[in-house]
Amino acid sequence: MTAPYPLGRPRRLRASVGLRRLTQETTLSPADFIAPLFVEEGTATRTPIASLPGHSRLTLDLLVDECRELYSLGIGAVLLFAKVPDALKDNTGAEALNPGGLYPRAIKAIKAAVPELVVMTDIALDPFSSYGHDGIVEGERIVNDATVDVLAQMAVVHAQAGADVVAPSDMMDGRIGAIRRALEAGGYPEVGILAYTAKYASCLYGPFRDALDSAPGFGDKQTYQMQPGNAREALREAALDEAEGADILMVKPGLWYLDVLYRLRQATPLPLAVYQVSGEYAQLHATADRGWLHLENAMWESLLALKRAGADLIATYFAKAAAQGLQR
Repeated sequence: MTAPYPLGRPRRLRASVGLRRLTQETTLSPADFIAPLFVEEGTATRTPIASLPGHSRLTLDLLVDECRELYSLGIGAVLLFAKVPDALKDNTGAEALNPGGLYPRAIKAIKAAVPELVVMTDIALDPFSSYGHDGIVEGERIVNDATVDVLAQMAVVHAQAGADVVAPSDMMDGRIGAIRRALEAGGYPEVGILAYTAKYASCLYGPFRDALDSAPGFGDKQTYQMQPGNAREALREAALDEAEGADILMVKPGLWYLDVLYRLRQATPLPLAVYQVSGEYAQLHATADRGWLHLENAMWESLLALKRAGADLIATYFAKAAAQGLQR
């Protein structure tokens, strides 16, 4: 029973830095973070992403250097995305299945240089699609089952290259089970699946699409990604993904969907990830640039909010800066 004032004074435990640290309920560690990285063809080239301050597309040599540095800071995982030249894009995802393509080469290079770093890979067709959609297009319809077949093959290509975890971000129905079966049949039962379980058709992906030139060429993604007004539906998606063999579940975006993150934390024993997406990161930078908030304080508060709501893992563009700050 809580003692009434004046015997009960919550401020006693806020009186000093030492007491505040001792009684802090939620803490952060570099091991909590997944660092998103963008790779492009070429050598010794760093292409800044204007809408994603502090981030660039990296050629393979610089990507490997970045991974070494991230691992030295205590970050244990990266989530890799590849910028595909327009000439290699089509409506079938053919380049996504190329074992000699940029993506498999990047996986191999990272694992050869930093074998203990967990490499997570994006399983979706939008970077490879001439339409910018996450699936195969027929007319103006994004078809489910034919897309799932390609995604399962893509996951095996990544597993062959050395991926530790494949992360289907497309939101096609049944893709977790199909990928799990393909990995088992291909001899890769140890490769994990991080399911984008509750990925919303959000307005917050703009800077990411700038980074990969992957904006949809027509319409939007509302026929396959979740409606922002739905939360109970996330529980249904989580139950399906868990039953189909997912190892980790994810909520995306993060800060605008803390209620969904909390609901899933109560519903599943699986590790739970959250993606603090490009638009959330860019918002904080833009507001700080106007002098309306302190960027580092906003970084810490936002990351604590995500972990406090139930995330075990946080994919964030602040990963490197936060890990450096935690070493100070």
